[in-house]
Amino acid sequence: MNIHDMLDLLITQSGSDIHILVGTPPMLRIHGELLPVEGAPILNAEQAESLIFPIMTQEQKDYVKVNKELDFGYQFKDKGRFRINAYYSQGNLSAALRLIPTEIKSIEELNLPPILHDFASIQQGLVLLTGPTGEGKSTTLAAMIEEINIHSSKHIVTIEDPVEFLYKPKKSIISQREINHDTHSWGVALKSVLREDPDVVLIGEMRDYETIASAITIAETGHLVFATLHTSSAAQTIDRIIDVFPAHQQGQIRQQLAATIKAIVAQRLLPATTGGRVPALEILVATAAMSNLIREQKTHQIDSVIQTSADKGMVLFETFLLQLVQRGSITKEVAMSHAFRPEDMTRLLGK
Repeated sequence: MNIHDMLDLLITQSGSDIHILVGTPPMLRIHGELLPVEGAPILNAEQAESLIFPIMTQEQKDYVKVNKELDFGYQFKDKGRFRINAYYSQGNLSAALRLIPTEIKSIEELNLPPILHDFASIQQGLVLLTGPTGEGKSTTLAAMIEEINIHSSKHIVTIEDPVEFLYKPKKSIISQREINHDTHSWGVALKSVLREDPDVVLIGEMRDYETIASAITIAETGHLVFATLHTSSAAQTIDRIIDVFPAHQQGQIRQQLAATIKAIVAQRLLPATTGGRVPALEILVATAAMSNLIREQKTHQIDSVIQTSADKGMVLFETFLLQLVQRGSITKEVAMSHAFRPEDMTRLLGK
């Protein structure tokens, strides 16, 4: 079986990832579970390279040999696009391939709460999608970007590593910039984006001090910024952003963040009772009370404000899990094992 057969197989089985590693057979991730490709051998170094190299250009092969890792995108016929990380593991070439669906699903099709429509219509500020890799952040962001594309006349600029979903201009125009392909670095791209007359900026990942500072600045200057961050809860996201900065800057960043943050959505994909996966969310909306907590260094109170602000569209992760249990979408066991706050989950399920 060659790499293109595996890409076909993944798409046919509604999977999300392929892993190619020496010492194991090629593995597919199907609905969150890793499964070996049926009939495939345990790979040696030569077999792993023979699967990975056909989807790389000569320039990419040369780069990964020198730099030991590379992110890039790969268009597979008209069937799908893949985000690929080629890397070395114990001296052998390996790869993780993530399927990016060709079709951009709507907020409703993804079973996401209606309040996400409101986030797509914000004029300026910072909207953050948080959670570990593989929890659907990019897919949720794409749904909101596509909503803007369909309904508003805007210039949307995306800065990604690599480009994931491909957008077709509808009412909006869209510039999609890929690190190492369309720009040399995050820093350069984020500095030049303000000269590109954007209305909406999508930053693929706020990964360090520089990208976080740039995202806040772009939001401050009157633009709508969407970005992702690898944090768990809404409160943890605020703390993480502030902690990235040196102590003498944290007071100022707290003020800027209080003024620019509009919403934080922490997302997970959980095993559904009917098969497949279902999204579970924690949602923070930046009300005046919430902005004051950020400004006054009272992030420890954020959870309780979310809990008492359901009328504003806010929801704690455990409350969302309870709703999924009550609807029969997930089991109580799944809710307990994925809860951010297990004691709260136990109390809610015991009611």
